[in-house]
Amino acid sequence: MNDYFDNLDVIEKNLKYFVENHTEIYDAYEKFGKLVHEKGGPIDKRTRWLIKVALSTNSQYEYALRTHILKALKSGCTKEEIEHAMLLVAPTCGFPKMMQGLLILRHILNQQE
Repeated sequence: MNDYFDNLDVIEKNLKYFVENHTEIYDAYEKFGKLVHEKGGPIDKRTRWLIKVALSTNSQYEYALRTHILKALKSGCTKEEIEHAMLLVAPTCGFPKMMQGLLILRHILNQQE
């Protein structure tokens, strides 16, 4: 996990490269994501972010999980709600995935203190 957080700068630089060199594709991707998130159905904002936390916990893409945790917190989700979303991953997708998600959540919360 430390390698991941040590490489956040590299990940962000890679995204910047993509946005600068493939702007039209990135803009379309962003628009699609926003439409699905906001207009895809009746689920409220907080619940959508909790679902995204669970999905990114399962996928083990740490950058996405970090982003989704921060957006969930910003939308008013509590640490306990986010943790519960992660715990729900364990029975279906695996205990190790849930544990990795908890490590990332705890790291983010420790940074915010």
